[in-house]
Amino acid sequence: MIAARALTMRCGGRRLLDEVSLELQPGEVVAIIGPNGAGKSTLLRAMSGELRSEIGVVTLEGRPLAAWHPVDLARRRAVVSQNVALAFPITGRDVVGLGRLPWHATPQAARDVHAVEAALETVGATGIAAQRYATLSGGERQRIQIARALAQLDGAAHPAALLLDEPTASLDISHVGVILRLIRRLALQGAAVMVVLHDLNEVSFAADRVMVMAEGRCVAAGPPAAILRPRLLEAVYGIPFQRRGDALLPEFTTD
Repeated sequence: MIAARALTMRCGGRRLLDEVSLELQPGEVVAIIGPNGAGKSTLLRAMSGELRSEIGVVTLEGRPLAAWHPVDLARRRAVVSQNVALAFPITGRDVVGLGRLPWHATPQAARDVHAVEAALETVGATGIAAQRYATLSGGERQRIQIARALAQLDGAAHPAALLLDEPTASLDISHVGVILRLIRRLALQGAAVMVVLHDLNEVSFAADRVMVMAEGRCVAAGPPAAILRPRLLEAVYGIPFQRRGDALLPEFTTD
């Protein structure tokens, strides 16, 4: 569905991406992991069309993203970025409503109210929807942004793609569960989902495939059972890991 081929990107003499390739298919969740500065968010922004690589290409259904009209692209893929701040005095519900803009003046516009309210309910944000977005906590804003993406893809006639950058980072544990189950459900319904995560146990729960990145490169990729192994993770993160039951935990020591 969305495919990146040999993406290479530099900034200030540093390679942010180094010949990275990745393909997202309908019906699966691909998790991107790796240490800070590995290139995870840069890859997601390139695959969404926000950034254009110096070398390589990103395609949707075989066509380069640059060849798609922005409105048509917005009807096929939605993006949830980190820490979205808005200075305008609008409510959470208004923010979710922005996701319906690509459907303006189409028959799907008749679904606007339903799509917004359904998305708010799905992420458990109905109770905060009337509050001003600027007054919400980081976790509440994140849920609103995920709802905005869901509303944006409501009515898509073709398999849609959802790209999320650390969607659980600011959430309490109960809402982490809500979002991870949502991600799985969307994939089962046919969406292609790409998600940047830091918690490896969340990856184990949510992902069908995992890409490990370090220094702008893909260093490993495959199913979670093959990738989430202590020896591989130690080489990437520089600290030892161990399994305790079903959990994969880093080993921290004090001198």
